Amino acid sequence: MNTPSPDFQNKKTNLFLVLAGIFITSALLAELVGVKIFSAEKAIGINPAQIKLFGDFVLDFNLTAGVILWPVVFLTTDIINEYFGKAGVKKISFLTAGLISFAFIIIYMITILPPADFWLSVNGTDAEGKAFDINYAFKAIFRQGLGIIIGSLIAFLIGQLLDVYVFQKLRRITGSKMIWLRATGSTLISQLIDSFVVLFIAFYLLAPENTQWPFAQVLAVGTINYIYKFCVAVLLTPLIYLGHHLIDRYLGKENAERLTDEAAASSKSII
Repeated sequence: MNTPSPDFQNKKTNLFLVLAGIFITSALLAELVGVKIFSAEKAIGINPAQIKLFGDFVLDFNLTAGVILWPVVFLTTDIINEYFGKAGVKKISFLTAGLISFAFIIIYMITILPPADFWLSVNGTDAEGKAFDINYAFKAIFRQGLGIIIGSLIAFLIGQLLDVYVFQKLRRITGSKMIWLRATGSTLISQLIDSFVVLFIAFYLLAPENTQWPFAQVLAVGTINYIYKFCVAVLLTPLIYLGHHLIDRYLGKENAERLTDEAAASSKSII
């Protein structure tokens, strides 16, 4: 191959910036909107699943709204892994964890600011004329429990590091072929761990005694979450190929192959 041109170096930098922007934005938004729990069954117009797991826990697909955005994080992780290797994924993962922590610190500081009287007054009733405390609502939406934040960040980092490790292991076996196997396989394995770690830390290990979940409930809810993530990971596999196609067109086939080969070679020496 020829020596990379300055134009290729610029495109490589721009590509990483775009992927990093999508990754960071999606992860941060997933954390912020994750306080809302929605019914997946109602969203698609079917009856609740009523799945009985681990004893007496009857569960439906009631999921955090963050799961809508996490698939974007998974996809972006695999693309960064393919073109920038372990070093690229680790760099963006630790940066994102730091930015999420910074965001929660700022949000907490804002929630403890004393509200203006006129703000409370003009928002003192809802659309039906009922009394409404907007400052309480603001805190309830934006301030999450410390256990949830810690659990989410630890699960995020473990999931990312495991994903990049499995991805590169599979790439050594498949070479440049079978993108679907290393992308989907790494996501399915990493999310198996992620789905249970966040719940175990947030609702079992660090939860106040009066709100602590039974361990069986952690297993049950984690299983429901993983079933959803498993299905989404499989359904989104075609988007992996679309992303590769668009990047190959942007960089040029030869330059794209150069970048993936460099990523694979550099990843061999990184734990």
